[in-house]
Amino acid sequence: MEPLERALSAEGLTLSAIPGKGRGLIADKNFFPGDVVICQEPYASSPSKTSTELRCDGCFASAGLKKCSQCRIAWYCGSACQKSEWKLHQLECPALSSLREDRKKMLTPTLRLMIRLVLRRKLQDTGVIPKTATDNYDLVAALASHMSDLDEKQLLLYAQMANLIKMILPSVEVDLREITENFSKLSCNAHSICDDQLRPLGTGLYPVISIINHSCRPNSVLVFEGRIAVVRAMQPIHKGDEILISYIEIAATTETRQEYLKQYFFTCSCLRCIKNPLEELKENAILEGYRCKDHKCIGYLFYEAKEKKFTCQVCGLSRDEYGINRIAKEVSTKRASLASTVNPSEASLLYRNLELLELKLFHPHSINLLRTRETLLKILMELNDWRGALTYCWLTIPVYQRLYQSPHPMLGLQYYTCGKLEWILEQTENALKSFTEAAEILRITHGISTPFMKELFSKLEEARAEDYYKQSA
Repeated sequence: MEPLERALSAEGLTLSAIPGKGRGLIADKNFFPGDVVICQEPYASSPSKTSTELRCDGCFASAGLKKCSQCRIAWYCGSACQKSEWKLHQLECPALSSLREDRKKMLTPTLRLMIRLVLRRKLQDTGVIPKTATDNYDLVAALASHMSDLDEKQLLLYAQMANLIKMILPSVEVDLREITENFSKLSCNAHSICDDQLRPLGTGLYPVISIINHSCRPNSVLVFEGRIAVVRAMQPIHKGDEILISYIEIAATTETRQEYLKQYFFTCSCLRCIKNPLEELKENAILEGYRCKDHKCIGYLFYEAKEKKFTCQVCGLSRDEYGINRIAKEVSTKRASLASTVNPSEASLLYRNLELLELKLFHPHSINLLRTRETLLKILMELNDWRGALTYCWLTIPVYQRLYQSPHPMLGLQYYTCGKLEWILEQTENALKSFTEAAEILRITHGISTPFMKELFSKLEEARAEDYYKQSA
């Protein structure tokens, strides 16, 4: 048995060839919802950095940062992270320091990730950093690159990026073809590292996690504890079942999801993607279609080309194509005008007007209307309009319930947001219900021991105590 297979076996997993998919991980024991299936440190990682927000190279924190005095590119939140990164940065620092200022500005997170990958390999080859069964460059080499699927333009871009790596690391022997191929591997194997609330912090390459295949109806979820990737079971997984996570945003129609998956060079054939044509039409009509003329009806509309109209499949009322197109054009014009809006108060007004227009056009559970309401929720929270924000938070819940198979972290986090807003507004009983719903979901997807979950449990207990006091009074 190979070292990787032995390591996986100890976790209750088997590496297997999956027909039509390549490699995959199979459960060699039963996993229950909330169980950790597998976790892994990144082989290489790089924090996201913008003009307004910087992050620690070690833990991706954004507070209390200090810049490396030599290269002036790396940032650390304290001595602990600086020490943990020193073996790698000791090689990286002089290379970055020697760059001209204009070239330092060209140093994207992806280029930085590749630099760190190359240097980590060198450190492992020389024994400075130990190799293990789940932490070695051979696992990176085994990842699919899909080079043969790339067009000439993309191949040229990766080749140019490989030349930049060679220029930045003149003292390291670099195989340009291998680096070019590794850039292609990053594009379809690297993961966005997110915080507990699924906000992206950076990018990491996790060669073992990358073996897990995709499904639009996954039985597991990938979350992060710092930089550690943790896969937890969302549903009961029986011995012999394949471990499946989602690579993409699943709140979309099949056509849109398949478009998202093109970057990974495969077509998903999960049960959600191969449902019968009538179910497919219904899903499209709800998620991307129009609402019934009778606003009390939440039926979905099918298009009748001969009559040039959209007919509700529940009550039978029809809307003519001309009327639909007229409102759709208004929505498009109004949405385009929002691009230049900066002031939150002005944005709030404009998005409310857009929502009113979209309510005349789209199905109540449409993706377009959901995104507008999510934006309004964010804006109103920024304005400290807690009551308005709560209204929109609750409007999103039924759509989240339809789009995200429970227990899903997106649904749990939305309940948590509702609870926090209700607590601010002193709606104790409602806050208790929302915190309870959030905890039931997030304890499965996030575990119970992270600071984020401890904070949620603390809020839940506080709400429970307050509710008990009020009931007793």
